[in-house]
Amino acid sequence: MLKIAVIGNYATQFLLKPLKKQFHSIDVEFYQSEFNSIDMEFIDRNSNLYSFDPDFIIWHESTLGLRDVFYQSQITDRPEFATKYITRINSYLSTVSALLPKCKVLFPNHSLRFLDNIFGNFSSKVTISWDFQIQKINQLLNEASIDAQNLYLLETTPATRENFITDYSMVVNAELHFTPQYLDWISGKIKQTINAFHGSFKKCVILDLDNTLWGGIIGDDGLENIHIGSLGIGKAFTRFQKWLKELKQRGIILAVCSKNEDSIAKSPFLEHPEMILKLDDIAIFTANWNSKADNINNIQKVLNIGFDSMVFIDDNPAEREIVRNHLPKVTVPELPVDPANYLPYLISLNLFETISHSANDAERTKQYQQEAKRAELSATITNMDDYLKSLDMKARITELSEVNIERVAQLTQRSNQFNLRTKRYTAADVANICKNPNYLTATVEIEDKFGNYGLISVVIIEIKDNQAMIDNWIMSCRVLKRNVEHALMNYLVEKLTTTNIHQMTGEYIPTEKNALVANLLSDLGMKTTDTNQYSLILSEYNFNQHFIRINP
Repeated sequence: MLKIAVIGNYATQFLLKPLKKQFHSIDVEFYQSEFNSIDMEFIDRNSNLYSFDPDFIIWHESTLGLRDVFYQSQITDRPEFATKYITRINSYLSTVSALLPKCKVLFPNHSLRFLDNIFGNFSSKVTISWDFQIQKINQLLNEASIDAQNLYLLETTPATRENFITDYSMVVNAELHFTPQYLDWISGKIKQTINAFHGSFKKCVILDLDNTLWGGIIGDDGLENIHIGSLGIGKAFTRFQKWLKELKQRGIILAVCSKNEDSIAKSPFLEHPEMILKLDDIAIFTANWNSKADNINNIQKVLNIGFDSMVFIDDNPAEREIVRNHLPKVTVPELPVDPANYLPYLISLNLFETISHSANDAERTKQYQQEAKRAELSATITNMDDYLKSLDMKARITELSEVNIERVAQLTQRSNQFNLRTKRYTAADVANICKNPNYLTATVEIEDKFGNYGLISVVIIEIKDNQAMIDNWIMSCRVLKRNVEHALMNYLVEKLTTTNIHQMTGEYIPTEKNALVANLLSDLGMKTTDTNQYSLILSEYNFNQHFIRINP
């Protein structure tokens, strides 16, 4: 069961109602603190908050309420108002980290819709002004979120109008600081963030071309007459492409799905001087006259990610409806008619929530392009052993280290199918495991003749009472059917044997998405001891065959 605590400096029962609505289909238990009791909840180590033992704390403070506190402060204290505020927050975060080490704190930052303009634009030079201090608070919150591994900020300012956030008649008459519409909106952002912690986020954007990436129809209008660049409506498509390029740099996969002749569809990417996106930015390029739903099916097979991880962007309402009907798990935004509104609309949806980022993300497009080449090769070889030998695979297996903490954490968060116990780890969790002598860890990097997969698997084993318990086994689906798990099991048995461990145990925890590993442990030679429970006497292990050179 998911456990969520809600605390704030206002009547948080009005936030709790839309939150329950957001999580209505999930088994969730909520805890709500007493009115404006933040300090006592955090300071008292025997408080109901700590007894509740939440997975997430929603710590939501009213900016309007904070402004009232600022106005009550002495002028001489105001230059340090932001610093003292953050010191208080950091102190509470440290206590939470000590008493609730697995708990994540989600903190909506302070909306800049509540500037008071007492000093006008001169406020940037006046440290005693509210406008100066509240902007400093948000900057210090950003810095605190880097240092405090349990703090995750939610952006609130993009709520476009102040009266969307607050209705002052409601503040005066009932001390209600937020409108129902705003609380619905922020509840949605909270749900998106918690979903990301549980491995549910978007990984791929599938793009139409004509009147989506450029204005006009390339097959009819020709290269010289499509709209892209610095003139007229072409500016809208250029800005849209720049945003897509940034998504690609962040690690979102870009794919093309167009009804067109392949050579004609590719010509703008190859020949138009003002195209921002190039063919190298596209992981999979599909241009033919087949149904787009069928083509998206094929793209999914190559990428081996869930349909619920995909976003399909197309200007044609009929094509959008076809994809919605045939592939209901794919997210299909209802793109505005005016291309000038494509980008602001898509940004407002906040489709690409994430809780991690690593240097490996920028390489993701190249890795999927290489995977497409592997798929082409596999289609020409009928014998699987011959295919695996032809890949010339090499694996580097090492223990978990500070160098790959971020990537390992990300792998645990992103992997849903090959995830034995579906345990999610933050970077702080992984760092603690890395330092703990009671854990044996193994990370795997794979390369073959087409390129480097990067770090694609991690196994975490807890050593207790001379037994090895598999805490989790995770692998990227990009390397399925390569026998990586067999090579890794061989390595683990050898490693454990040298440390005088004689038995390994494991557990499969089923979810809606990880049926792929239901038989993993038995396939690797472990014996069933109970429902989803497994054991192996290491001396009885039969080493598995594979075609991977280990640590060459």
